[in-house]
Amino acid sequence: MEMNGVTKVWSVDNDVENQPSCAQIVDAARFLREGAVVAFPTETVYGLGANALSNEAVEKIFTAKGRPSDNPLIVHIGAWDQLSTVASEVPEKGKKLMEAFWPGPLTVILPKTDQVASLVTAGLDSVGVRMPDHPIALALIKEAGVPIAAPSANRSGRPSPTTAAHVLADLDGRVAGVVDGGATGVGVESTVIDVTQDPPMILRPGGITREQMEPVIGYVELDPSFQVGAAEAPRSPGMKYTHYAPEGEMWLVSGECEKVRGKMEDMLQQAKQHGQKTGVLATEETAPFWQSHASVDVVLVVGSQSDLEGVAQQLYAVLREFDDQEVQYIVGETFPRNGLGMAVMNRLEKAAGGRVLSV
Repeated sequence: MEMNGVTKVWSVDNDVENQPSCAQIVDAARFLREGAVVAFPTETVYGLGANALSNEAVEKIFTAKGRPSDNPLIVHIGAWDQLSTVASEVPEKGKKLMEAFWPGPLTVILPKTDQVASLVTAGLDSVGVRMPDHPIALALIKEAGVPIAAPSANRSGRPSPTTAAHVLADLDGRVAGVVDGGATGVGVESTVIDVTQDPPMILRPGGITREQMEPVIGYVELDPSFQVGAAEAPRSPGMKYTHYAPEGEMWLVSGECEKVRGKMEDMLQQAKQHGQKTGVLATEETAPFWQSHASVDVVLVVGSQSDLEGVAQQLYAVLREFDDQEVQYIVGETFPRNGLGMAVMNRLEKAAGGRVLSV
């Protein structure tokens, strides 16, 4: 199926689980079966899907995103009976996690089968699998009849999309279609955990936290490759390259509140003196101070320090808003690394390209 530079949009209500023969879902699933690339909503962000069993189809994902092919993709399944198609075995701790958190924002690294397209795994002998907790995603995958490889539906390096409009801003004319199911919920991508080793290791923090998993399977390690610039080959999406970045230069400042504010003021004043349009990534608690500051052109509120779920939901939309307002220099505050804060900080540090100052 050729795109001819035209991206089709299907608008679907979230009650598709009550309409298994929804015409839009049937049509989008046909595109996927025929080897096209289709974006669709999950509970985390919009994914860019292709048949995970076809290298030819998966290659179109990398082309559309401009994504390096040494970065593995996550395979999405719509039913438990699809798991054996992509995973050759499931360790006991993996089964416990799936029973506890699927459908949901948890990707489990498992030994792969030979049916999985080699481009999906970037040459690794393992594959990341998850079952999304979104009625449109589940209906689409079930109707397609094949597991779907799907990274986030954005140009590589850009903030991940949480609405169909974000997808179209990046990929209109580059993909065959977009299933528009409204805004996503969690806002940051799934947690990725490798259960092929013991103890299991989190390779990417996300919507399911370490604190939630440890009561289910015991001690869980954290991969040191969360840091930008780690040299080893990535075993999970999001472990390599700068991700989620706005077009402007972005810095994060951490430390004691008054010192952070003073450092941010100095940085913003210097940027303003150099003629740059400045912005602050603020919380509800700090926004009033910055909104009246002479050195700040744009203040965007990402949520409250006391509501990390809300911060995660708004994060990518706020990063994209800085681009919409053509902000050239952005300074943001940091968040505690417990619970969902680990995922929020992981995305912020990658968005800033590792530019983090401690004061």
